[in-house]
Parts: sequence; structure tokens; C-alpha cells
Amino acid sequence: MSSDPWGRVDETGTVYVRTADGEQVVGSWQAGSPEEALAYFERKYEGLVVEIGLLEKRVKTTDLSAKDAQTAIDHLREQVDAHHAVGDLDALRARLDKLVSLVEKRREERKAQRAKQSDEARSAKEALVAEAEELARSDQWRSAGERLRSLVDTWKGLPRLDRKSDDELWHRFSHARSAFSKRRKQHFAQLDAQREEARRTKERLVAEAEALSNSTDWGPTAARYRDLMSEWKAAGRAQREHEDDLWNRFRGAQDVFFAARSSVFAERDAEQAENLKLKGGKLARGSAENFLLRVTTLKAAGPRSRLVNERGMAIVPRCRRTCPPKVEGRMHAVERALQEAEEAEWRRTNPEARARAEGLTGQLQAAVDKLKGQIEQARAQGNNAKADKLERELEGRQALLDQALKGLHEFGG
Repeated sequence: MSSDPWGRVDETGTVYVRTADGEQVVGSWQAGSPEEALAYFERKYEGLVVEIGLLEKRVKTTDLSAKDAQTAIDHLREQVDAHHAVGDLDALRARLDKLVSLVEKRREERKAQRAKQSDEARSAKEALVAEAEELARSDQWRSAGERLRSLVDTWKGLPRLDRKSDDELWHRFSHARSAFSKRRKQHFAQLDAQREEARRTKERLVAEAEALSNSTDWGPTAARYRDLMSEWKAAGRAQREHEDDLWNRFRGAQDVFFAARSSVFAERDAEQAENLKLKGGKLARGSAENFLLRVTTLKAAGPRSRLVNERGMAIVPRCRRTCPPKVEGRMHAVERALQEAEEAEWRRTNPEARARAEGLTGQLQAAVDKLKGQIEQARAQGNNAKADKLERELEGRQALLDQALKGLHEFGG
């Protein structure tokens, strides 16, 4: 018979292992000496020690799931309880019990971590939903649309909640995006309709302007051109691809008429000037003096500047050869002032320049609004450095916007 501190082999070849509950049969050995039998079953014990050690390391250093860890522990425990090894089996059971406690602790920690992540994800998604619902009411179509697309990317990067909660929040989020898209489509559809109506109106105005371009009924036709210009301004802008072409045709028709009128008036004035020189320079001088008394500056003409201009343009040629130099010089000054005023009025009411000014002002206003939103967001996130940088940029954009608004005001906007 042979034995060691943890087992023995009796004279029949039966191998025993000593445990806290007494000796347990390990197996039968008939192939060699008792010492070889003990050595064989001791090696099996060392194999269990190695396996338990590896499992302990995996539980402590990897993300092995609690379920997989418990399965491995149960498998090793079955081998230990089968008593097919010679060694301190009670110590192995104790290590496995300790490992079970560690796995359970890790399970609770991960459960708490998942609960925390879930709460954080819920809060983040609720914040995204609230912002999306706010953006759904915005009229800043470009910036709000870009922000909504950014929110979708952020949503995709967040963990899923329980199915019910996640579906409810996603429904609200998706509904807000759909509501914004619907409003934006309606806005641009309405804008397209307005531009199409403006195109039809301006085509009608162009047609009439071109029909009047060869008229010799100078007074009524000039008045009608002024009415057409008022209707043009009231019509709004057509589509970009039509607006410039229509305006060039409209302006060209007016130029043809007014050029012809100016030519006829110039010939008539030349004839009248010669007649006045022969028949009554005094009458012309009287008319000029009377005109200068009535209008000494453009400001004095006020709303009647166009009427004054027409009368003045008629008087000036008659005065050129018959008026004294002093009166003629004053008439020339008034003539230049009236011409400059007429040119300034045209520049001020030029719809093309006004449209460009309005477009620039709108772009700058959108940029200022976007920067303000970014500054508020940066402050809310505690990023004061970014907020300060954005505020410096905002100062520059605001200054440009102020200048643009001032320019637009000069158009009467």
C-alpha cells in the first residue's frame, strides 16, 4: 500500500483521495505501481488547478459574460466533485466558490453600468427629441435642416433603450423631422407659385412695354411707363432664370421710347429756340426767371420733381440763346440737379439691385442667427472658449449685416 498527504492506494489497487468529508474513491489502478497511480491522479489535479487559474484570470481581466463564466465554473465543479484527482480538492472548491462571488459581483456592476448608460441614453434622446420638435417650427430652412440631419447622426450613435421607450421617442423624433420637411416643401411650393405668378405678370408688363416703345403719344405713354414700373415692383421676383431676361426686355423697351422722345424734343427745342431768338427772347427770360423762382433747388420740387423736370427741360433749351448769362448759368445748374436726381431715383428703385441687396441681407441674417445658436449651445455645454471665439466672429458678421441693412434702407426697404 502507498500513500501521500492527499491520497493513498490500497493493496487491491483502489485509489482514494482525502477530503473534509473523508476519503473518496478516485479510481482503480492496475497498470503499475501505487506510486505511479498517485502520480497520475496528482497530474489530473494539477490540470484542474491550471484550468481554474485560467478561468480566474479571464473573469478578472476580460469582458467574459457572467453567463459564460458561470457555465465554465459549473463544468470545473463537476470535475472536482467527481473525485477523479488526488490533491486538495476542498481548496479547489473554495476557489470556485470565490470565483462565483466575483462573477456575481461583476454581473451586478455591469447591470448597474447598463442601467446608467440606459438613463444617459434616455436623457440624450429626450434632449434630441425636444430640439427636433423646436426645430420643426423654425423658418430657417437651411440651418434647421442641417441641424436636423446632424441630430439623426447623433441619435444613431446612442445605445438603444428598451423597445417600447425607444420606439416612442423615435416616433416623436421622426414626426418632428417629417413636420419640418412638410412645412419646408409647402413654403418653397408657395414661393415657386408666387415666382411663377410674378413671371406671368412681368411677361404681360414686358409685352405692353414693348408695344408702347414706338408710341409718339409722348405724355400719356410716359405716364403709362411710370405705372408699368410701379406694377413691376409690386409683382415681386420671378424665377432667377427668367428675371434678368424679363428685366432687360422691359428696360430696353423703355429706353427705345424715351430715346425717341428725347430726339424729337431736341429737334423741337432747337426750332423753338430759333423762333424765340427772333420773336421774343424776353418771354423766354421771363419763363426762366419764373421757373428759377419756383424751383431753386431739387429739394424744393419735392414730390413734383418729375413734373418740374419736364417743364424745366422744356424751358432750358429756349433760354440758351436768349437768357442773360447769369440766368442761363442758374438754369444749367437746375438742369444738372434734375438729371442727377432722376438718375439717383432710378438707381434707388432698380429692382435688380434691390433684389441683390435683399439676398445679401438675408444671407447675413441667417449667418448671424446660426452663430447665435452655436454660441448658446457652446455656453450650455460649458465650452466657453469656443463660445468666445464664436462671439468674435459674430461681431464681424453683425457689422456686415448692419451695413447691408443700411444699404437696403436706401432702397426704401
